Amino acid sequence: MTDSEYKKDGKKAKLFKWLKDPTRADVINIAWPVLVELLLGSLFGMIDMMMLGRIGDSSLAAASVAAVGITNQPLFIGISLVQALNVGATAMIARYLGANQNERIETTLKHVILLSLLMLAIPLSILGIVFTDSIMNFMGAQADALHVGRNYFKVVMVGFIFQSFNMSVSAALRGIGETKTPMKINLKANFLNVIGNALLIYGLLGLPKLGVTGAGISTAISNVIASVLLFIYIIKGKSIIKLNIRKPFKFDKDIIYNLVRIGVPASLEQLVLRTGVLLFVKIVAGLGTVVYAAHQISLSILNLSLQPGQAFGIAASSLVGRTLGTNELSQAENYAKETRRIGSMISTFMAIIFFFFGPQLVGLYSNDPEIIQSASVALKIIALVQPFQSSQLILAGGLRGAGDTFWPLIATFFGVLLVRVALAHVFVNIFGYGLAGAWMAVFVDQLVRWLFVYMRFRTGQWKHTKLR
Repeated sequence: MTDSEYKKDGKKAKLFKWLKDPTRADVINIAWPVLVELLLGSLFGMIDMMMLGRIGDSSLAAASVAAVGITNQPLFIGISLVQALNVGATAMIARYLGANQNERIETTLKHVILLSLLMLAIPLSILGIVFTDSIMNFMGAQADALHVGRNYFKVVMVGFIFQSFNMSVSAALRGIGETKTPMKINLKANFLNVIGNALLIYGLLGLPKLGVTGAGISTAISNVIASVLLFIYIIKGKSIIKLNIRKPFKFDKDIIYNLVRIGVPASLEQLVLRTGVLLFVKIVAGLGTVVYAAHQISLSILNLSLQPGQAFGIAASSLVGRTLGTNELSQAENYAKETRRIGSMISTFMAIIFFFFGPQLVGLYSNDPEIIQSASVALKIIALVQPFQSSQLILAGGLRGAGDTFWPLIATFFGVLLVRVALAHVFVNIFGYGLAGAWMAVFVDQLVRWLFVYMRFRTGQWKHTKLR
């Protein structure tokens, strides 16, 4: 055997040993399906944006991209509120699984589905449909973006009802570490969404050419398909997460208490986050439709870089919650540290790509030289954000898995609502730094949030959070 073959075998042995570490293996087993689902979901979203950016009329293309960005911000408020409720579901189900209280898991799932639909998804959808123009005007939409985006917003708000159901079921499945099922179902739905977008945006195969409205219709249909598949899966009863629709439902005050105790700070965090982002978007939207289109493309690429942090944050929530349920406090900390380590490695790799290949990435979305130049500068700043963003997302996921949602709220309040918005105003409106100034504010925001979450994690007090 040659020296090169010895070295190659040695590297394989080291990699195998690294992967076989029990803690690391648990993290990877739960995180990889979530990571694949989120990454491919973001890629599908990027493809959707590219399709809109490639509409023949360049002014219509820019208006369509801007319209999606503007309408997505209020939609994300609703999504974030549902996600906040689901934080409680994931933490509680993981804890109940660890404590071998499986009889409480189905009850928790029913509570979360009903609360997310009746208190959030349906009322918010109605408000969005009735007040579409007012909401888009508040968001700073120019006349062209309002014209092309009005119907898109109405359609995606209908799809939001089904999306909220999907999120609740997926959160419950992830709480028990079952991440492959939501991955498979959501990828199928996203794939169909991309095909539907191509058909309806451009009017292929004899279908009407609907532009951005066609993208909304395709998105809504894909959410319906995912809901049907998830519902069939949980009523079959093949998983610990199951739904017996014949079994009488009654509210459980302890489950409500836990959901409120965990979910209210998480909801407030998302409200603060989305309020800050809305104000931030208004500042950027004031730079004009073309610059806002560049910003939206930057956000689309940023969402891709968020996925490792979010995937390993979900893994941290599940594993930390489960081990706290079995009272293995030191192992809970080990899981949190390992998820942060692996997620940060992946995010750093992505940061290098963003920094050096920004123009090429933006060129996939648009041929406009101004958009490419503006978005490429933003991507260099996004690359610098990566280490802090990833660490913050993963450690915050661990805290939420423990049921400690107060400190992520504090971190978001200071980072987004105070630092990001204030600095964006100073850098954009006073110093005139344009889009680069807005993204400089994002960098400082992520640094501040990371400091708050990291210091809270270091105290170890999150290990002693109690649930009823």
